Amino acid sequence: MQRLFLVRAITVVVSIFILFSPSIGIAADADSGAEQLRQFVRNSKTAEGDFVQQQLRAPKANEPQDKGLKVVRQTQGHFAFQRPGRFVWDTQKPFEQKLIADGKQLILWDKDLNQATFRPAGQALASTPAAILFGESSLDQHFDLIDGEDRLGMKWVALTPKKDPNTKGGNDLPYTKISIGMANGLPKALELMDGLGSVVLVTLDKIQLNVTLPANRFNFTPPVGAEVLRLN
Repeated sequence: MQRLFLVRAITVVVSIFILFSPSIGIAADADSGAEQLRQFVRNSKTAEGDFVQQQLRAPKANEPQDKGLKVVRQTQGHFAFQRPGRFVWDTQKPFEQKLIADGKQLILWDKDLNQATFRPAGQALASTPAAILFGESSLDQHFDLIDGEDRLGMKWVALTPKKDPNTKGGNDLPYTKISIGMANGLPKALELMDGLGSVVLVTLDKIQLNVTLPANRFNFTPPVGAEVLRLN
């Protein structure tokens, strides 16, 4: 269950972050967070860097209530993105796991389990913003951007999906709140909150802008002897 939760969180994070692949023209820090984000959308190509991902929860009834959110799980690693539709989210600690999208399929590789799971990218990412954010369309066409408070040295922006009259039951996003912290034209943090009050916080570091990535960066071949699952 823990790894399934992380996969869901990672999928949403990378789906969003493909949108934020840094641009050559970086917004000045004086610009609002929403405007910095829009400049990313207009100019993003590729990016890579490091991440730390934390799962947070509120204190339980028998725990001190003045300590704020508690870190219950933390992973870290390296990411790389190329629009449209390609990414590698490489978790290195505390266990090795890769989530890879090559434009056609989504691949989860778990080294400890010696298992690779393949599924069609579009179907696997249908419940995330990926279907919108992998493309080249305008961010404002699909989300309302709401500037929030300045905290932790970042300008925060809330992304609220716009209602699609052609979609029954509203959007299928697994998170009720998506916020991005921008600083000096760079996305520095993402906060994802679900309806149960669980929070995923991803902080980003050492981001390289519009780098040239090798063509095979998003290829993956399971090692000999690995269990391979192919889901339709």
